[in-house]
Amino acid sequence: MAKRIDGIKEIMKDITDELVVCNIGVPTKELFQVKDRSRNFYMIGSMGLVESIGLGLALSQDETVVVIDGDGSLLMNMGSIITTSHNQCNNLIWIVINNGAYGSTGNQTTYMEDMDLVQIAKDSGFKNAYEFSQINFKEILESNKCTFIEYKLEAGNSDAPVIDLSPDEIRDRFMSEIQM
Repeated sequence: MAKRIDGIKEIMKDITDELVVCNIGVPTKELFQVKDRSRNFYMIGSMGLVESIGLGLALSQDETVVVIDGDGSLLMNMGSIITTSHNQCNNLIWIVINNGAYGSTGNQTTYMEDMDLVQIAKDSGFKNAYEFSQINFKEILESNKCTFIEYKLEAGNSDAPVIDLSPDEIRDRFMSEIQM
């Protein structure tokens, strides 16, 4: 099974001009290493809130917003799955990388590796919920439907370097890309 950085590479190969909001810590460093661009928002802190930020963006404008989240962060804010499913923003794609570990804090077990997040999303009201291995991500990007995706990967961090941008620089360059 692939690790998170491999999953991020797979996701980003189909990303063109979409806005991407990424979960805290190591995932942001891996996204930065894989495909840095001003349309990526690297959320440095606030574990559990990346989907809330993505939903706010999707509600405020028409551009497609792709959220890269983790199972540990989803556990920190399970309410986000209900809030997002009831808003059904057609320009929002929420990808939860489920590797069963809190990757940024030492790979402690989240106990989520055996959970069926797709079923939880459907039970919460998502009309479009898939496991990544069962979909064509390019088609999802073009579908114009609110979508929840569970992407099961192996736990483990890459040695991605620290992002060489300050939080203010990350915010400012991302904000310059948003059409409000």
